Amino acid sequence: MLMQNVDLKNKIILITGAAGFVGSNLVMELLKTVNPVHIIGLDNMNDYYDVSIKNYRLNEIDNLAKECHESTWTFIKGNIADKELIFKIFKENSPAVVVNLAAQAGVRYSITNPDVYVESNLIGFYNILEACRNFPVEHLVYASSSSVYGSNKKIPYSTDDKVDNPVSLYAATKKSNELLAHAYSKLYNIPSTGLRFFTVYGPAGRPDMAYFGFTNKLIKGEKIQIFNFGNCKRDFTYVDDIVEGVKRVMQHAPEKVTGEDGLPIPPYKVYNIGNNSPENLLDFVDILQQELVRAGVLPEDYDFEAHKELVPMQAGDVPITFADTSSLEADFGFKPSTSLRDGIRNFAEWYKEFYMA
Repeated sequence: MLMQNVDLKNKIILITGAAGFVGSNLVMELLKTVNPVHIIGLDNMNDYYDVSIKNYRLNEIDNLAKECHESTWTFIKGNIADKELIFKIFKENSPAVVVNLAAQAGVRYSITNPDVYVESNLIGFYNILEACRNFPVEHLVYASSSSVYGSNKKIPYSTDDKVDNPVSLYAATKKSNELLAHAYSKLYNIPSTGLRFFTVYGPAGRPDMAYFGFTNKLIKGEKIQIFNFGNCKRDFTYVDDIVEGVKRVMQHAPEKVTGEDGLPIPPYKVYNIGNNSPENLLDFVDILQQELVRAGVLPEDYDFEAHKELVPMQAGDVPITFADTSSLEADFGFKPSTSLRDGIRNFAEWYKEFYMA
């Protein structure tokens, strides 16, 4: 296991995408477990999905922060594509650790709205790198995605695999993030770690994700479409597991080492964070419907079969995602372990409380 070389205690930590699903949960985990800690959250609060969920997450953070008397929480509404703003934040606050979770998410949306992906995922990430170059940080951690594996046939997906076959613009932008981070790590000795997230789910998640979208449709009596006629597998990873992985990674920056040529070897790493246990989509839907009935979101006599539609694969999708997490386990002694049923149960209970209480 790697030794911690970044102490988060009493540090200023910048988290972009702080009102997002992973970002908000990370902020709360740090407030709960690191004392004192000083967190600056940035988010543009765009309306890609229901902004009320983002406001709910921020409200949860605000309530928690009031109880953490020695720590500080500051929220800034702004866009990482705004270079002037990013430089201002870095100049005035000198963050020690930066976690870049701000990104335009979604594979299918990238097919119809490519501009926002270029703005946020490319220009925005470039601005973060430039700020880290001009105002040096101890560690830059950033979200990549399992989508970088594209049409790779070999499973489970390993970070040693070539990832040169993206099947969506979203995937291409995430691969670009890794390439840009590598270049900046090499040129400017910026310690950076990329994390390839695998299908993150849980309470107060993203409504564009299948489990959330299916629930919304079933409540309205609409049909849910199951792609590739149900022959898809996804490595569903519960949000708490993702956050625990991020927190551990934050505390070890890749070492700065000089190579034989006298130049720095890039202090650069990439890890998968996934459940290492792909679930068939039909089994996933079966668990979802059971837990929605259990939580009282749907009635016990709901006719699920009448609301399912098996359809062909959609552009940008892949038939399976499967994370090889061996390097995460070896370096950090951690492997996601929340079962799909437990995670979906927590989501169903939250959904009932948020929308139906």
